Amino acid sequence: MIEQEVWLAYLATVGVFFLSPPGPSQLLMIGNSLRYGLPRSTATMAGDLTANSLQMTAAAFGLAGAVAAQPALLEVIRWAGVAWLAWLGLRELKRGRQGMADAPAPGRGALWRQGFVTSAANPKAVLFFAALFPQFVDPQQPIWPQLLVLGATYLAVDGSLLLLWGAAARRALSGLLRRHGLLARISGTMMLLAALLLALRAAG
Repeated sequence: MIEQEVWLAYLATVGVFFLSPPGPSQLLMIGNSLRYGLPRSTATMAGDLTANSLQMTAAAFGLAGAVAAQPALLEVIRWAGVAWLAWLGLRELKRGRQGMADAPAPGRGALWRQGFVTSAANPKAVLFFAALFPQFVDPQQPIWPQLLVLGATYLAVDGSLLLLWGAAARRALSGLLRRHGLLARISGTMMLLAALLLALRAAG
């Protein structure tokens, strides 16, 4: 098992990573929380964490090299995610312009898919986890229990911050924007910003 000092150092490292401005997943969570409420938008968070879990698993099984060796596949996945997220954003903006503030909310499955695709559209996350985890693993101890602790810690931090982003945005803005389709416009704008961030990462 991981020593407490090592775990705290890892927790601090993950915390520093999340100090950066909100990325695509955070923007999507903000938009969905504003549009559909925080409880329903937890499905978006679950989709994001599911994708992260699969990326961690891929890293743990040593697939980072295979991912790095397929740049064309990486680009296809990235740009497919950009296009899908941009389409969702444009659809929300159209609803906002038409005053469709009371349009039926999508099911939790649809919100889960949004979170999953947005996170999975960055397949280089496998490389990130493959580079991060070995820094805190003791090769003299059983590896898998350590990886489970590291992975669970990352998911807990990520999930908690997604909830905080969603709750803060909902609390601060929803009462001001509830009328005239403004929530739909804000949600669509957040999705388009998330798509733009993904596109910048793909082009970088």
